[in-house]
Amino acid sequence: MRIVAGQFKGRPIAAPKTAATRPTSDRARESLFNMIAHAAWAPPLDGAKVIDLFAGSGALGLEALSRGAAFSLFVENAHAACSTIRKNIEALGVGKQARLHRRSAVDLGPRPDAIPTPFDLAFLDPPYHKGLVEPCLEALVAGEWLSLDALIVVETASEETPGFEGFERVSERQSGAARFWFLTRS
Repeated sequence: MRIVAGQFKGRPIAAPKTAATRPTSDRARESLFNMIAHAAWAPPLDGAKVIDLFAGSGALGLEALSRGAAFSLFVENAHAACSTIRKNIEALGVGKQARLHRRSAVDLGPRPDAIPTPFDLAFLDPPYHKGLVEPCLEALVAGEWLSLDALIVVETASEETPGFEGFERVSERQSGAARFWFLTRS
């Protein structure tokens, strides 16, 4: 795995060496970020605050930083994944622009005072077929983690169609066995 574009283009990203993590491929990440860069419904990535939930390797949040995001928060609860995210943050030298929040993405609680403003862009890449999308979206809203005009990008298995109550689907895209859903708050 590598950073696809931006300041850190071509730099390698480590992935956790566990079967529990399913990293988003470089190709899918490139397509995803190209959509975000050119879509009228997407917030500008330059200067954005990003939250990467079920972060795994941290590839989505790190790609956002490489492309101009101001800050990325990585939410992950698996020990091996947290260790990998820390190593990737250190390898890219983005420690001042990144923070790791070790906890379940479906049990976020309120946004802490240390994060004074909500996020512009959220990535949710939960394990497939576990029913985690809806509770995670509910936790993001209940804890006031998202700005009112935030874009939420959800990755699911291509055959999954989660409920997105309280959100508007602005687009979707298939990439191999994955489907990306682009949501805004309704």
